Amino acid sequence: MLEVKDLCKTFRIGFFRKRVEAVRGVSFSVGKGEIFGLLGPNGAGKTTTIKTLMGLIAPTSGTFRIMGEDGANTAVRRHIGYLPENPYFHEYLTPRELLDFYGRLSGLSRAEIAERRDALIEQVGLADAAKRPLRKFSKGMLQRIGLAQALIARPKLLVLDEPMSGLDPIGRKLVADLIADLNKGGTTILFSSHILSDVERLCHRVVILNKGVVAAEGRIEDLMHGEAGTETLEALFMRKALESDGAAAS
Repeated sequence: MLEVKDLCKTFRIGFFRKRVEAVRGVSFSVGKGEIFGLLGPNGAGKTTTIKTLMGLIAPTSGTFRIMGEDGANTAVRRHIGYLPENPYFHEYLTPRELLDFYGRLSGLSRAEIAERRDALIEQVGLADAAKRPLRKFSKGMLQRIGLAQALIARPKLLVLDEPMSGLDPIGRKLVADLIADLNKGGTTILFSSHILSDVERLCHRVVILNKGVVAAEGRIEDLMHGEAGTETLEALFMRKALESDGAAAS
């Protein structure tokens, strides 16, 4: 479903145009029907990688293919659902209006939108807020309606950047269960996280990024109990996860 080879992205920042290598030679592949995790601490290069794959920023070098097609082919993106880390939607829209809008952008007919819309709102736990404008939504509620818009066109590949971000424990469980159910239905899912427990619970395989490079790749159980050196990685990301959870609780 997705093949990434030697992906690099360098930014120029500041008055002196300082070079910052956000992603350096990242390679991995995602098989059909997998839940694949991009794991790493904040600043590891996860979001830059995802934005590059979604065509939002151009790679400095490297290639990627989506469902066997060149990543630059916009036609293949009809089969992708995407939720960014910090989604923004027009705040005056209701969930139904939002899904109507994204359904039309995806080329769905009115009948197809009507068939999907209310079921998705129910699926993400927002049925009671279906007529409420988004400006009255909490961050967690916006995250959930964002997940619904990513699903409106029944994507074959679902890409989620920190999908648990801003959710309370109930919301996190709801989203985790939804990801698992979608995968059982055949959807291939790529999602990023800096919380090891979320990835460990859901993913078949992961790639661990640190400072823009691949630190490890493989099945979670193999990385947790495999060759010497993986214990150091586990300790690093467990510490990051605990820091994140502690900050969310405070």
